[in-house]
Amino acid sequence: MRDLLLSAVPPVLGWFRAHRRDLPWRHGRTPYTVLVAELMLQQTRVEAVRERYAEFLLRFPTAEALARASEEEVLKAWEGLGYYSRARNLHAAAKRIAAEGFPSDYAGVRALPGVGDYTAGAVCSIALGLPVPAVDGNVVRVLSRLFADGRVQDAELKREYAALLEEVYPPETGDFAEALMELGATVCLPGGAPLCGQCPWKGLCRAEREGNASSYPVRPEKRERKKVLLNVYVLRFGEEYALRRRGEGLLAGLWEFPNYPAPRDFGETLNTLEAKHVFTHVEWHMTGRLVAARERFPEFVWADSASIAARYAVPSAFKAFLPWIRV
Repeated sequence: MRDLLLSAVPPVLGWFRAHRRDLPWRHGRTPYTVLVAELMLQQTRVEAVRERYAEFLLRFPTAEALARASEEEVLKAWEGLGYYSRARNLHAAAKRIAAEGFPSDYAGVRALPGVGDYTAGAVCSIALGLPVPAVDGNVVRVLSRLFADGRVQDAELKREYAALLEEVYPPETGDFAEALMELGATVCLPGGAPLCGQCPWKGLCRAEREGNASSYPVRPEKRERKKVLLNVYVLRFGEEYALRRRGEGLLAGLWEFPNYPAPRDFGETLNTLEAKHVFTHVEWHMTGRLVAARERFPEFVWADSASIAARYAVPSAFKAFLPWIRV
């Protein structure tokens, strides 16, 4: 495996330099901006991050600026990106960086809040020039196909691939780390869609030579998502709408429209809408109701649409109902 991987380094580096995408986080890099990008990109599509990354850095251009912000400001700036624990972790990391400076080694980066093995490897290789592998699902896929490795994609396989990569890292650590990511994101696509004819490893890749690249990697069995039924109420009283802050657990600390497992009577229903939102392990099946509230219920926070847009972070799980407050 090591010899095959070693021979695969030069072609993927050359391919990356010729074909890499022009992404905003590849310009004007600092360790802080690489950390922001990597945390934003966790479990989020590149296209969703493109615009939001630039907006976030306009508002918080340095770790010190982010450290000075309130949690409410940070969550609002993160609105729509999902997985809000990442925003809280980034905020906490910025406070540590502002106080102590950016870490200079893997152990220090790995110790930042919200930073796991992959993110630490990406930051170290891209921003600090350290030969530390960043192994995510994309990298596991391209390597399992290169080796025609039929083992299940799990944490042990990731660790083995990381150790292999560490042995062959070239001096261009950032380019190599991103080349592997880029290959998996644009050519060595998941499922039955790999673009083997465009791959710099064509002729080297054992799975491609076997003609069954789409068979790799072998994935563990998926856990069935739990389905939750919710009744969501967009309550309107005059020009204001009801919100409440979520408690612990999923989407903790964010603002939501009141919702309950069973229907409730808050006033006259003006409109209804069915919607679904899928999280990693749970699906929300929602019946939304726009309601002319019969009173300004004191258990909720009331705000007009402009205030909600400016101040309150409402997660994308409720985006289907947001048009009701924008009319």
